[in-house]
Amino acid sequence: MSTQHDAPGDPLAGELPRIVAPHGDLDADTLGPLRHALTEAADAGQVVVLDARGITFADSSFLNLLLSTHQRTDLRVAAVPPQLARLLRIVGVDQVLKVYTTAEEALTA
Repeated sequence: MSTQHDAPGDPLAGELPRIVAPHGDLDADTLGPLRHALTEAADAGQVVVLDARGITFADSSFLNLLLSTHQRTDLRVAAVPPQLARLLRIVGVDQVLKVYTTAEEALTA
């Protein structure tokens, strides 16, 4: 997973948006680093862009993390792969979260 701190946009609390780009399977056993990155950004009051293009699998623990992060800060989910988009749509999370086609679009929203 990678994070960036220097993206343009309309940040909260004077902080630049943080781009978080997890890769691979995200489940209860592998979510720790992503949880840490999202919590750190939310605690700092940063806008968070989650670049989802590298996610190959996600379970309910990932969805719970997205929703809890959404409650704490401005979370923007971008570049969602088809299998994850289907999951978000089935459970209705796509109606709650801000979902964008690209990370660039999410940064300028």
